[in-house]
Amino acid sequence: MRTVPLFPLNTVLFPGGLLPLRIFETRYIDMVRECMRSGDGFVVVAIRQGAETAADADFFEIGTRAEIIDWEQRADGLLGILASGRERVRVLSHQRRPDGLLVAEVASLEEWPPVELPVEYASLSGLLDRLLEQLGAPWSHLERSIGDAAWVAGRLVELLPLDLRIKQELLEEDDPLQRLQRLRAAMMAAQNP
Repeated sequence: MRTVPLFPLNTVLFPGGLLPLRIFETRYIDMVRECMRSGDGFVVVAIRQGAETAADADFFEIGTRAEIIDWEQRADGLLGILASGRERVRVLSHQRRPDGLLVAEVASLEEWPPVELPVEYASLSGLLDRLLEQLGAPWSHLERSIGDAAWVAGRLVELLPLDLRIKQELLEEDDPLQRLQRLRAAMMAAQNP
């Protein structure tokens, strides 16, 4: 268990994924400063109900610990960071600091060992490859593990326009092959409403 800052967002980050963020709230600027100084990360949790800027947003208890791998002062005056997902975690308890930042006790979730992408999902790896190239930097420079079922599923869930609850359910799925199967079913359902 460890104590880390929480960053509730309307997105889901998987281990191995990238998340560019524009930081403008004082509590998160301070969080970034603390993370850069300590070398520790923060946990991205998807919002179940409420807004990203709301103090009382309700969030899911499974999220992903992220580390800041790059930052820049943007032309619009905001702080831009690039975070990389490291590991899935469970939020055990949380509290709000006086500055408004949420901090939580989290425990790492055990991950399956890498599973080779089955042949029947080869089209998904092709789709992902095309998506990463079309998106450009930083995704086009991402070190790829196209043969790893969990990596392929994670990147597609992050990038495809799926409902946030479906993305969260897929993050919570432990088995990479089940995650792929459920992802393909969600993609088919989205194509044929």
